[in-house]
Amino acid sequence: MSLMDRKSFLTSTNTKAKPAGTAQTSKLARTNSGITPYSGVWGDNEVIHLLKRTMFGAKITDIAYFKTKTMSQAVDELVTPLAAPLPPINNYEGKSFNGTPFVDPNGIAKGATWVNAPYDGDANGFRENSLKAWWVSLLHNQGRNITEKMTLFWHNHFSTEINAYNDVRYNYTYLSLLRQYALGDFKAFAKAITLDPMMLRYLNGFVNTKNAPDENYGRELQELFCCGKGPNSQYTEDDVKAAAKVLTGININNTVLGYTFISTNHDTTNKTFSSFYNNTVINGLAGASGINELDALITMIFAGKPATQSLPETAHFICRKLYRWFVYSAIDAATETNVITPMAQAFYTANWDIKAPLKLLLKSEHFFDALNMGCQIKSPVDFTIGILREFNIPIQNIDPAATYDAWYTVYAVMANLQQSLGDPPNVAGWQAYYQEPQYNELWINTDTLPKRAQVADILVLSNYGLIPAIDVIAFADAMSNPADPNLLVTDALKYLFRIPLNQVNIDYIKTTYLLNMLTNDVYWTQAWNLFNLDRTNVANKGVIKSRLQGMIKYMVDLAEFQIS
Repeated sequence: MSLMDRKSFLTSTNTKAKPAGTAQTSKLARTNSGITPYSGVWGDNEVIHLLKRTMFGAKITDIAYFKTKTMSQAVDELVTPLAAPLPPINNYEGKSFNGTPFVDPNGIAKGATWVNAPYDGDANGFRENSLKAWWVSLLHNQGRNITEKMTLFWHNHFSTEINAYNDVRYNYTYLSLLRQYALGDFKAFAKAITLDPMMLRYLNGFVNTKNAPDENYGRELQELFCCGKGPNSQYTEDDVKAAAKVLTGININNTVLGYTFISTNHDTTNKTFSSFYNNTVINGLAGASGINELDALITMIFAGKPATQSLPETAHFICRKLYRWFVYSAIDAATETNVITPMAQAFYTANWDIKAPLKLLLKSEHFFDALNMGCQIKSPVDFTIGILREFNIPIQNIDPAATYDAWYTVYAVMANLQQSLGDPPNVAGWQAYYQEPQYNELWINTDTLPKRAQVADILVLSNYGLIPAIDVIAFADAMSNPADPNLLVTDALKYLFRIPLNQVNIDYIKTTYLLNMLTNDVYWTQAWNLFNLDRTNVANKGVIKSRLQGMIKYMVDLAEFQIS
Protein backbone atom coordinates (compact mmCIF):
# COMPACT_ATOMS: atom_id res chain seq x y z
CA MET A 1 0.00 0.00 0.00
CA SER A 2 1.38 3.40 -0.95
CA LEU A 3 0.49 6.65 0.80
CA MET A 4 1.69 8.79 -2.11
CA ASP A 5 1.59 8.00 -5.80
CA ARG A 6 5.26 7.32 -6.65
CA LYS A 7 4.98 8.38 -10.28
CA SER A 8 3.45 11.73 -9.38
CA PHE A 9 6.09 12.19 -6.68
CA LEU A 10 8.86 11.74 -9.23
CA THR A 11 7.32 13.85 -11.98
CA SER A 12 5.42 16.60 -10.20
CA THR A 13 6.75 20.15 -10.46
CA ASN A 14 6.35 23.24 -8.40
CA THR A 15 5.13 26.48 -9.91
CA LYS A 16 7.60 27.26 -12.67
CA ALA A 17 10.46 29.44 -11.50
CA LYS A 18 13.19 31.48 -13.12
CA PRO A 19 16.84 31.15 -12.07
CA ALA A 20 17.85 32.11 -8.55
CA GLY A 21 18.07 35.86 -8.21
CA THR A 22 15.00 36.56 -10.30
CA ALA A 23 12.56 38.94 -8.66
CA GLN A 24 9.29 37.40 -9.80
CA THR A 25 9.02 33.71 -10.47
CA SER A 26 5.29 33.04 -10.59
CA LYS A 27 2.23 35.13 -11.18
CA LEU A 28 -0.12 33.82 -8.52
CA ALA A 29 0.61 34.22 -4.81
CA ARG A 30 0.92 30.98 -2.86
CA THR A 31 0.36 32.96 0.30
CA ASN A 32 0.20 36.62 1.24
CA SER A 33 1.82 36.12 4.63
CA GLY A 34 4.81 38.33 5.29
CA ILE A 35 7.62 39.14 7.63
CA THR A 36 5.42 40.05 10.62
CA PRO A 37 6.66 38.11 13.67
CA TYR A 38 4.86 34.80 14.13
CA SER A 39 2.47 34.89 17.11
CA GLY A 40 0.59 31.63 16.70
CA VAL A 41 0.80 28.30 18.49
CA TRP A 42 4.30 27.22 19.55
CA GLY A 43 3.95 23.46 19.80
CA ASP A 44 5.55 20.28 18.49
CA ASN A 45 4.57 21.02 14.91
CA GLU A 46 6.18 24.46 14.85
CA VAL A 47 9.32 23.42 16.74
CA ILE A 48 9.84 20.42 14.47
CA HIS A 49 9.40 22.60 11.39
CA LEU A 50 11.98 25.11 12.66
CA LEU A 51 14.52 22.43 13.60
CA LYS A 52 14.17 20.37 10.42
CA ARG A 53 14.80 23.49 8.34
CA THR A 54 17.68 24.93 10.39
CA MET A 55 19.41 21.69 11.41
CA PHE A 56 19.86 18.24 9.88
CA GLY A 57 16.99 16.34 11.43
CA ALA A 58 15.00 17.20 14.54
CA LYS A 59 15.99 15.05 17.52
CA ILE A 60 13.29 14.37 20.08
CA THR A 61 15.49 15.75 22.87
CA ASP A 62 16.07 18.95 20.89
CA ILE A 63 12.34 19.34 20.26
CA ALA A 64 11.65 19.03 23.98
CA TYR A 65 14.42 21.54 24.74
CA PHE A 66 13.18 24.24 22.37
CA LYS A 67 9.58 23.84 23.50
CA THR A 68 10.71 25.33 26.80
CA LYS A 69 11.75 28.51 24.92
CA THR A 70 9.67 31.07 23.13
CA MET A 71 9.83 31.06 19.35
CA SER A 72 12.01 34.18 19.38
CA GLN A 73 14.35 32.72 21.99
CA ALA A 74 14.65 29.51 19.99
CA VAL A 75 15.65 31.34 16.81
CA ASP A 76 18.09 33.59 18.69
CA GLU A 77 19.80 30.54 20.19
CA LEU A 78 19.93 28.68 16.89
CA VAL A 79 21.52 31.66 15.16
CA THR A 80 24.17 32.36 17.83
CA PRO A 81 27.65 31.80 16.28
CA LEU A 82 29.68 28.90 17.62
CA ALA A 83 33.38 28.61 18.38
CA ALA A 84 35.52 26.88 15.76
CA PRO A 85 35.51 23.07 16.10
CA LEU A 86 38.62 21.01 16.74
CA PRO A 87 40.41 20.17 13.46
CA PRO A 88 40.53 16.76 11.72
CA ILE A 89 43.08 14.22 12.89
CA ASN A 90 45.45 11.51 11.73
CA ASN A 91 43.15 8.49 11.62
CA TYR A 92 45.17 6.78 8.91
CA GLU A 93 48.31 5.77 10.81
CA GLY A 94 48.97 2.07 10.25
CA LYS A 95 46.52 1.68 7.37
CA SER A 96 47.63 -0.36 4.42
CA PHE A 97 49.66 1.59 1.86
CA ASN A 98 51.25 -0.30 -1.03
CA GLY A 99 51.08 -3.43 1.08
CA THR A 100 52.68 -1.97 4.21
CA PRO A 101 51.32 -0.02 7.20
CA PHE A 102 51.38 3.70 6.51
CA VAL A 103 53.47 5.96 8.74
CA ASP A 104 52.89 9.72 8.55
CA PRO A 105 56.06 11.12 6.98
CA ASN A 106 55.79 14.33 9.02
CA GLY A 107 55.60 12.50 12.32
CA ILE A 108 51.95 13.39 12.97
CA ALA A 109 50.87 10.95 15.67
CA LYS A 110 47.65 8.99 15.46
CA GLY A 111 44.89 11.18 16.89
CA ALA A 112 46.85 14.44 16.32
CA THR A 113 45.83 16.99 13.70
CA TRP A 114 47.58 17.17 10.35
CA VAL A 115 46.25 20.57 9.24
CA ASN A 116 49.48 22.43 10.04
CA ALA A 117 51.81 19.71 8.80
CA PRO A 118 53.86 20.09 5.60
CA TYR A 119 52.37 18.76 2.39
CA ASP A 120 53.06 15.13 1.52
CA GLY A 121 51.79 13.47 -1.64
CA ASP A 122 51.39 10.04 -0.08
CA ALA A 123 49.60 11.35 3.00
CA ASN A 124 47.34 13.73 1.05
CA GLY A 125 44.82 11.06 -0.01
CA PHE A 126 44.52 9.79 3.55
CA ARG A 127 44.10 13.34 4.82
CA GLU A 128 41.41 14.05 2.24
CA ASN A 129 39.36 11.12 3.55
CA SER A 130 40.05 12.34 7.07
CA LEU A 131 38.67 15.78 6.18
CA LYS A 132 35.51 14.31 4.67
CA ALA A 133 34.94 12.10 7.70
CA TRP A 134 35.58 15.05 10.01
CA TRP A 135 32.96 17.14 8.21
CA VAL A 136 30.43 14.32 8.64
CA SER A 137 31.31 14.16 12.33
CA LEU A 138 30.38 17.84 12.69
CA LEU A 139 27.06 17.21 10.97
CA HIS A 140 26.32 14.15 13.09
CA ASN A 141 27.31 15.80 16.35
CA GLN A 142 26.01 19.28 15.59
CA GLY A 143 24.79 21.24 18.56
CA ARG A 144 21.47 23.05 18.78
CA ASN A 145 22.62 25.51 16.19
CA ILE A 146 22.24 26.54 12.56
CA THR A 147 25.99 26.70 11.86
CA GLU A 148 26.24 23.38 10.01
CA LYS A 149 23.24 24.20 7.81
CA MET A 150 24.76 27.60 7.04
CA THR A 151 28.20 26.12 6.35
CA LEU A 152 26.68 23.89 3.70
CA PHE A 153 24.71 26.88 2.38
CA TRP A 154 27.92 28.84 1.89
CA HIS A 155 29.73 25.82 0.44
CA ASN A 156 26.99 25.67 -2.18
CA HIS A 157 27.19 29.45 -2.68
CA PHE A 158 30.99 29.90 -2.75
CA SER A 159 31.54 26.52 -4.38
CA THR A 160 34.92 24.88 -4.80
CA GLU A 161 35.91 21.29 -5.53
CA ILE A 162 38.42 19.31 -3.49
CA ASN A 163 40.27 17.95 -6.51
CA ALA A 164 40.91 21.45 -7.84
CA TYR A 165 43.90 21.55 -5.47
CA ASN A 166 45.98 18.49 -4.70
CA ASP A 167 46.63 19.66 -1.14
CA VAL A 168 43.78 19.07 1.26
CA ARG A 169 45.13 21.57 3.76
CA TYR A 170 43.65 24.27 1.53
CA ASN A 171 40.27 22.57 1.66
CA TYR A 172 40.46 22.75 5.43
CA THR A 173 41.32 26.48 5.44
CA TYR A 174 38.44 27.07 3.00
CA LEU A 175 35.94 25.21 5.22
CA SER A 176 37.25 27.06 8.26
CA LEU A 177 36.58 30.32 6.45
CA LEU A 178 33.00 29.26 5.69
CA ARG A 179 32.39 28.55 9.37
CA GLN A 180 34.09 31.75 10.48
CA TYR A 181 31.75 33.91 8.41
CA ALA A 182 28.69 31.64 8.32
CA LEU A 183 26.71 34.01 10.55
CA GLY A 184 28.80 37.11 10.19
CA ASP A 185 29.57 40.07 7.94
CA PHE A 186 28.82 39.07 4.35
CA LYS A 187 30.72 42.00 2.89
CA ALA A 188 33.86 41.01 4.80
CA PHE A 189 33.14 37.41 3.77
CA ALA A 190 33.12 38.33 0.07
CA LYS A 191 36.55 39.92 0.45
CA ALA A 192 37.93 37.00 2.46
CA ILE A 193 36.73 34.37 -0.02
CA THR A 194 38.29 36.39 -2.84
CA LEU A 195 41.67 36.01 -1.12
CA ASP A 196 41.16 32.38 -0.10
CA PRO A 197 43.82 30.20 -1.74
CA MET A 198 41.33 27.44 -2.54
CA MET A 199 39.14 29.93 -4.40
CA LEU A 200 42.17 31.53 -6.03
CA ARG A 201 43.07 28.11 -7.42
CA TYR A 202 39.54 27.03 -8.33
CA LEU A 203 38.60 30.14 -10.33
CA ASN A 204 42.05 30.97 -11.69
CA GLY A 205 42.61 34.07 -9.59
CA PHE A 206 46.22 33.04 -9.03
CA VAL A 207 47.01 33.33 -12.78
CA ASN A 208 45.27 36.69 -13.24
CA THR A 209 47.98 39.20 -14.21
CA LYS A 210 48.15 42.55 -15.97
CA ASN A 211 49.67 40.94 -19.06
CA ALA A 212 47.10 38.10 -19.15
CA PRO A 213 43.91 39.14 -17.33
CA ASP A 214 41.69 36.20 -16.38
CA GLU A 215 38.03 37.14 -16.12
CA ASN A 216 36.85 33.96 -14.40
CA TYR A 217 36.69 35.16 -10.81
CA GLY A 218 35.72 38.74 -11.69
CA ARG A 219 32.69 37.30 -13.48
CA GLU A 220 31.62 34.88 -10.77
CA LEU A 221 32.07 37.46 -8.03
CA GLN A 222 29.28 39.42 -9.70
CA GLU A 223 27.21 36.73 -11.43
CA LEU A 224 27.12 33.99 -8.77
CA PHE A 225 28.44 35.41 -5.52
CA CYS A 226 27.02 38.92 -5.12
CA CYS A 227 24.57 40.18 -7.74
CA GLY A 228 23.10 37.11 -9.42
CA LYS A 229 21.61 36.71 -12.89
CA GLY A 230 18.23 38.33 -12.37
CA PRO A 231 16.82 41.19 -14.45
CA ASN A 232 17.89 43.75 -11.84
CA SER A 233 21.49 42.58 -11.94
CA GLN A 234 22.62 44.81 -14.78
CA TYR A 235 26.40 44.69 -14.66
CA THR A 236 28.05 44.50 -18.09
CA GLU A 237 30.79 42.54 -19.83
CA ASP A 238 32.97 45.61 -19.50
CA ASP A 239 32.35 45.46 -15.73
CA VAL A 240 33.65 41.89 -15.73
CA LYS A 241 36.79 42.94 -17.60
CA ALA A 242 37.37 45.91 -15.32
CA ALA A 243 36.90 43.74 -12.20
CA ALA A 244 39.46 41.27 -13.55
CA LYS A 245 41.98 44.12 -13.84
CA VAL A 246 41.31 45.19 -10.24
CA LEU A 247 42.05 41.63 -9.09
CA THR A 248 45.35 41.21 -10.95
CA GLY A 249 48.42 40.38 -8.90
CA ILE A 250 46.75 38.29 -6.17
CA ASN A 251 48.47 34.92 -5.83
CA ILE A 252 48.77 31.98 -3.45
CA ASN A 253 51.24 31.91 -0.57
CA ASN A 254 52.07 28.25 0.02
CA THR A 255 54.18 29.07 3.06
CA VAL A 256 51.30 30.45 5.16
CA LEU A 257 48.47 28.72 3.25
CA GLY A 258 47.09 32.13 2.35
CA TYR A 259 47.48 34.77 -0.32
CA THR A 260 50.24 37.07 -1.43
CA PHE A 261 50.11 40.21 -3.57
CA ILE A 262 52.64 40.56 -6.39
CA SER A 263 52.56 44.25 -7.25
CA THR A 264 54.48 43.81 -10.50
CA ASN A 265 51.59 41.66 -11.82
CA HIS A 266 48.96 44.26 -10.94
CA ASP A 267 47.24 46.50 -13.47
CA THR A 268 47.70 50.05 -12.17
CA THR A 269 45.40 51.77 -14.68
CA ASN A 270 42.10 53.34 -13.64
CA LYS A 271 39.08 51.02 -14.01
CA THR A 272 35.75 52.48 -15.12
CA PHE A 273 32.46 50.72 -14.45
CA SER A 274 28.91 51.01 -15.82
CA SER A 275 25.86 52.91 -14.65
CA PHE A 276 24.80 49.84 -12.64
CA TYR A 277 27.73 50.75 -10.42
CA ASN A 278 27.01 54.48 -10.69
CA ASN A 279 29.80 54.89 -13.26
CA THR A 280 32.36 54.33 -10.52
CA VAL A 281 36.04 54.75 -11.33
CA ILE A 282 38.45 52.71 -9.22
CA ASN A 283 41.75 54.53 -9.32
CA GLY A 284 44.73 52.36 -10.12
CA LEU A 285 47.19 51.96 -7.27
CA ALA A 286 50.84 51.01 -7.61
CA GLY A 287 53.13 49.01 -5.38
CA ALA A 288 51.86 47.25 -2.27
CA SER A 289 48.84 49.59 -2.20
CA GLY A 290 47.42 47.87 -5.28
CA ILE A 291 45.72 45.26 -3.10
CA ASN A 292 43.52 48.05 -1.69
CA GLU A 293 41.69 48.23 -4.99
CA LEU A 294 39.91 45.07 -3.84
CA ASP A 295 38.24 47.02 -1.02
CA ALA A 296 36.99 49.59 -3.52
CA LEU A 297 35.69 46.82 -5.80
CA ILE A 298 33.78 45.07 -3.00
CA THR A 299 32.30 48.37 -1.80
CA MET A 300 31.21 49.21 -5.34
CA ILE A 301 29.64 45.80 -6.00
CA PHE A 302 27.73 45.94 -2.72
CA ALA A 303 26.27 49.28 -3.80
CA GLY A 304 25.36 48.18 -7.33
CA LYS A 305 21.70 48.62 -8.28
CA PRO A 306 19.53 49.66 -11.21
CA ALA A 307 18.10 53.17 -11.22
CA THR A 308 14.62 51.82 -10.43
CA GLN A 309 15.68 50.08 -7.20
CA SER A 310 16.35 51.58 -3.79
CA LEU A 311 18.44 48.77 -2.30
CA PRO A 312 21.61 47.18 -3.67
CA GLU A 313 20.94 44.08 -5.75
CA THR A 314 23.32 42.06 -3.58
CA ALA A 315 20.91 42.42 -0.65
CA HIS A 316 18.02 41.06 -2.70
CA PHE A 317 20.07 38.28 -4.29
CA ILE A 318 21.45 36.81 -1.07
CA CYS A 319 18.05 37.03 0.64
CA ARG A 320 16.44 35.11 -2.23
CA LYS A 321 19.06 32.39 -1.84
CA LEU A 322 18.42 32.22 1.90
CA TYR A 323 14.70 32.00 1.22
CA ARG A 324 15.10 29.14 -1.23
CA TRP A 325 17.39 27.30 1.17
CA PHE A 326 15.15 27.58 4.22
CA VAL A 327 11.60 28.01 2.92
CA TYR A 328 10.58 27.27 -0.66
CA SER A 329 12.10 27.15 -4.13
CA ALA A 330 9.67 29.40 -6.06
CA ILE A 331 9.47 33.11 -5.29
CA ASP A 332 6.32 34.82 -6.55
CA ALA A 333 5.52 38.54 -6.64
CA ALA A 334 3.81 38.49 -3.24
CA THR A 335 6.80 36.81 -1.60
CA GLU A 336 9.18 39.24 -3.27
CA THR A 337 7.22 42.17 -1.86
CA ASN A 338 6.22 40.78 1.52
CA VAL A 339 9.34 38.80 2.43
CA ILE A 340 12.38 39.33 0.23
CA THR A 341 12.33 43.13 0.19
CA PRO A 342 12.00 43.48 4.01
CA MET A 343 14.76 40.91 4.43
CA ALA A 344 16.98 42.84 2.01
CA GLN A 345 16.30 46.05 3.91
CA ALA A 346 17.25 44.39 7.20
CA PHE A 347 20.39 42.98 5.61
CA TYR A 348 21.47 46.36 4.27
CA THR A 349 20.58 48.27 7.45
CA ALA A 350 22.58 45.79 9.55
CA ASN A 351 25.70 46.51 7.47
CA TRP A 352 25.54 43.08 5.82
CA ASP A 353 25.26 41.05 9.02
CA ILE A 354 23.81 37.77 7.77
CA LYS A 355 22.01 37.16 11.08
CA ALA A 356 19.66 40.11 10.51
CA PRO A 357 17.70 38.81 7.47
CA LEU A 358 18.00 35.25 8.75
CA LYS A 359 16.34 36.06 12.07
CA LEU A 360 13.68 38.14 10.36
CA LEU A 361 12.80 35.21 8.09
CA LEU A 362 12.89 32.46 10.72
CA LYS A 363 10.72 34.45 13.15
CA SER A 364 8.15 35.44 10.53
CA GLU A 365 4.55 34.39 10.03
CA HIS A 366 5.59 33.47 6.51
CA PHE A 367 8.14 30.91 7.70
CA PHE A 368 5.53 29.25 9.93
CA ASP A 369 2.78 29.49 7.29
CA ALA A 370 1.21 26.06 6.83
CA LEU A 371 1.86 26.30 3.10
CA ASN A 372 5.58 26.52 3.80
CA MET A 373 5.69 23.37 5.90
CA GLY A 374 6.38 20.02 4.29
CA CYS A 375 7.23 21.56 0.93
CA GLN A 376 10.93 20.70 0.52
CA ILE A 377 12.46 17.43 -0.65
CA LYS A 378 15.33 16.47 1.63
CA SER A 379 18.79 16.80 0.17
CA PRO A 380 20.99 13.69 0.47
CA VAL A 381 22.75 15.32 3.44
CA ASP A 382 19.42 16.13 5.10
CA PHE A 383 18.12 12.63 4.41
CA THR A 384 21.18 10.72 5.62
CA ILE A 385 22.25 12.83 8.59
CA GLY A 386 18.59 13.25 9.52
CA ILE A 387 18.13 9.49 9.86
CA LEU A 388 21.24 9.16 12.02
CA ARG A 389 20.19 11.98 14.31
CA GLU A 390 16.42 11.45 14.52
CA PHE A 391 16.86 7.77 15.29
CA ASN A 392 19.75 8.61 17.63
CA ILE A 393 22.16 6.22 15.89
CA PRO A 394 25.49 6.49 17.71
CA ILE A 395 28.93 6.46 16.11
CA GLN A 396 31.09 5.69 19.09
CA ASN A 397 34.41 7.39 19.80
CA ILE A 398 36.21 4.16 20.64
CA ASP A 399 39.17 4.44 18.30
CA PRO A 400 39.91 7.44 16.03
CA ALA A 401 40.53 5.29 12.97
CA ALA A 402 37.36 3.21 13.35
CA THR A 403 35.23 6.23 14.19
CA TYR A 404 36.51 8.21 11.21
CA ASP A 405 35.94 5.17 8.99
CA ALA A 406 32.30 5.09 10.10
CA TRP A 407 31.88 8.78 9.36
CA TYR A 408 33.51 8.28 5.98
CA THR A 409 30.95 5.58 5.25
CA VAL A 410 28.25 8.20 5.81
CA TYR A 411 30.07 10.53 3.43
CA ALA A 412 30.13 7.79 0.78
CA VAL A 413 26.40 7.16 1.23
CA MET A 414 25.60 10.83 0.62
CA ALA A 415 27.92 10.94 -2.40
CA ASN A 416 26.14 7.91 -3.82
CA LEU A 417 22.89 9.84 -3.43
CA GLN A 418 24.44 12.62 -5.57
CA GLN A 419 25.63 15.08 -2.92
CA SER A 420 29.34 14.71 -2.33
CA LEU A 421 30.53 17.05 0.43
CA GLY A 422 33.41 19.16 -0.83
CA ASP A 423 32.66 18.39 -4.47
CA PRO A 424 29.61 20.17 -5.87
CA PRO A 425 29.38 19.57 -9.63
CA ASN A 426 30.45 23.08 -10.67
CA VAL A 427 30.95 26.67 -9.51
CA ALA A 428 27.17 27.22 -9.37
CA GLY A 429 26.81 24.48 -6.73
CA TRP A 430 24.28 21.66 -6.80
CA GLN A 431 21.57 22.03 -9.45
CA ALA A 432 18.80 21.36 -6.94
CA TYR A 433 19.39 24.82 -5.48
CA TYR A 434 19.22 26.81 -8.70
CA GLN A 435 17.89 24.81 -11.65
CA GLU A 436 14.39 25.81 -12.68
CA PRO A 437 11.73 24.58 -12.68
CA GLN A 438 12.57 21.43 -10.70
CA TYR A 439 14.86 22.81 -7.99
CA ASN A 440 14.91 20.31 -5.08
CA GLU A 441 12.89 17.76 -7.05
CA LEU A 442 16.18 16.99 -8.81
CA TRP A 443 17.31 15.13 -5.70
CA ILE A 444 14.77 12.39 -6.49
CA ASN A 445 15.08 10.29 -9.63
CA THR A 446 14.95 6.66 -10.70
CA ASP A 447 18.52 6.18 -9.49
CA THR A 448 18.46 7.96 -6.13
CA LEU A 449 15.01 6.97 -4.82
CA PRO A 450 15.75 3.21 -4.70
CA LYS A 451 19.14 3.98 -3.17
CA ARG A 452 17.50 6.06 -0.44
CA ALA A 453 15.14 3.19 0.33
CA GLN A 454 18.07 0.78 0.48
CA VAL A 455 19.97 3.00 2.94
CA ALA A 456 16.93 3.32 5.18
CA ASP A 457 16.14 -0.41 4.99
CA ILE A 458 19.68 -1.41 5.94
CA LEU A 459 19.69 0.94 8.92
CA VAL A 460 16.39 -0.48 10.13
CA LEU A 461 17.26 -4.15 9.74
CA SER A 462 21.03 -4.38 10.24
CA ASN A 463 24.25 -2.42 10.59
CA TYR A 464 25.68 -0.33 7.74
CA GLY A 465 29.31 -1.36 8.06
CA LEU A 466 30.56 0.41 11.16
CA ILE A 467 27.26 2.25 11.60
CA PRO A 468 24.92 0.37 13.96
CA ALA A 469 21.30 -0.34 13.13
CA ILE A 470 18.43 1.78 14.41
CA ASP A 471 17.51 0.76 17.95
CA VAL A 472 13.80 0.47 17.25
CA ILE A 473 12.95 -0.30 20.87
CA ALA A 474 14.78 2.80 22.11
CA PHE A 475 12.89 4.82 19.50
CA ALA A 476 9.58 3.43 20.77
CA ASP A 477 10.62 4.14 24.36
CA ALA A 478 10.98 7.81 23.44
CA MET A 479 7.31 8.04 22.43
CA SER A 480 4.67 9.25 24.89
CA ASN A 481 3.06 5.83 25.52
CA PRO A 482 4.55 2.97 23.49
CA ALA A 483 2.03 0.47 24.95
CA ASP A 484 -0.77 2.25 23.10
CA PRO A 485 -0.47 1.34 19.39
CA ASN A 486 -2.47 4.39 18.32
CA LEU A 487 -0.22 6.82 20.16
CA LEU A 488 2.89 4.94 19.10
CA VAL A 489 2.02 5.31 15.42
CA THR A 490 0.87 8.93 15.61
CA ASP A 491 3.87 9.97 17.72
CA ALA A 492 6.31 8.32 15.29
CA LEU A 493 4.62 10.02 12.34
CA LYS A 494 4.71 13.36 14.14
CA TYR A 495 8.47 13.22 14.60
CA LEU A 496 9.39 11.65 11.26
CA PHE A 497 6.90 13.15 8.79
CA ARG A 498 5.99 16.69 7.76
CA ILE A 499 2.95 15.69 5.70
CA PRO A 500 0.02 14.44 7.82
CA LEU A 501 -1.38 11.04 6.93
CA ASN A 502 -5.12 10.42 7.04
CA GLN A 503 -6.68 8.04 9.54
CA VAL A 504 -7.10 5.25 7.01
CA ASN A 505 -3.37 5.17 6.40
CA ILE A 506 -2.58 5.44 10.11
CA ASP A 507 -4.87 2.50 10.83
CA TYR A 508 -3.21 0.52 8.05
CA ILE A 509 0.23 0.98 9.64
CA LYS A 510 -1.05 0.04 13.08
CA THR A 511 -3.00 -3.01 11.95
CA THR A 512 -0.43 -4.38 9.54
CA TYR A 513 2.69 -3.97 11.62
CA LEU A 514 1.83 -3.62 15.31
CA LEU A 515 -1.28 -5.81 15.43
CA ASN A 516 -0.09 -8.39 12.90
CA MET A 517 -3.35 -7.99 10.93
CA LEU A 518 -5.53 -8.46 14.03
CA THR A 519 -8.23 -5.95 14.90
CA ASN A 520 -7.88 -5.56 18.65
CA ASP A 521 -5.38 -3.03 20.03
CA VAL A 522 -4.87 -5.23 23.07
CA TYR A 523 -2.63 -7.53 21.03
CA TRP A 524 0.12 -4.91 20.91
CA THR A 525 -0.52 -3.59 24.43
CA GLN A 526 -0.21 -7.03 25.98
CA ALA A 527 2.89 -7.85 23.93
CA TRP A 528 4.56 -4.60 24.96
CA ASN A 529 3.66 -4.95 28.63
CA LEU A 530 4.90 -8.55 28.69
CA PHE A 531 8.19 -7.48 27.12
CA ASN A 532 8.45 -4.56 29.54
CA LEU A 533 8.15 -6.85 32.56
CA ASP A 534 11.34 -8.66 31.60
CA ARG A 535 13.38 -7.09 28.80
CA THR A 536 15.91 -9.90 28.97
CA ASN A 537 13.35 -12.38 27.62
CA VAL A 538 14.62 -13.09 24.11
CA ALA A 539 11.34 -14.36 22.70
CA ASN A 540 9.25 -11.43 23.92
CA LYS A 541 11.88 -8.94 22.79
CA GLY A 542 11.97 -10.61 19.37
CA VAL A 543 8.24 -10.13 18.89
CA ILE A 544 8.41 -6.43 19.76
CA LYS A 545 11.55 -5.79 17.73
CA SER A 546 10.24 -7.46 14.58
CA ARG A 547 6.92 -5.57 14.77
CA LEU A 548 8.70 -2.23 15.26
CA GLN A 549 11.20 -2.95 12.51
CA GLY A 550 8.37 -3.67 10.08
CA MET A 551 6.56 -0.45 11.02
CA ILE A 552 9.63 1.79 10.81
CA LYS A 553 10.87 0.17 7.61
CA TYR A 554 7.48 0.85 6.03
CA MET A 555 7.51 4.45 7.23
CA VAL A 556 10.99 5.33 5.98
CA ASP A 557 10.21 3.75 2.61
CA LEU A 558 7.26 6.06 2.04
CA ALA A 559 7.61 8.96 -0.37
CA GLU A 560 6.42 11.30 2.38
CA PHE A 561 9.54 10.51 4.39
CA GLN A 562 11.55 12.35 1.73
CA ILE A 563 9.80 15.63 2.60
CA SER A 564 10.98 18.22 5.08
